[in-house]
Amino acid sequence: MTDDRRGLLTPREREILSGEADVVDSYYYSVVSRVRKKIQKIEEDAEILRKNHPSRYSEFQAINSEEDSNGVDEGTDE
Repeated sequence: MTDDRRGLLTPREREILSGEADVVDSYYYSVVSRVRKKIQKIEEDAEILRKNHPSRYSEFQAINSEEDSNGVDEGTDE
C-alpha cells in the first residue's frame, strides 16, 4: 500500500478506531498511541507547508476549520 492513498490514518487504523475491527485492548491502545504521535508530527508538517507552500497550507487550515465548526470533539478519548 502506498501512502498517497491515505490520510492521517491507515485503512487498518480506521477499522480499529471506528470499532469495525475486534482487537485486544492492548493493541487498540497501541494504535491510539501511534495516531497521537502522527498528530504531533502534523505540527511540523503544517509549518513546512506554511513557509514553503502557502496554498497547500491554506487547504490544510480550511479542512481543520471545517472539522472544528462541525462540532468535532477536541477532548481526549483515551
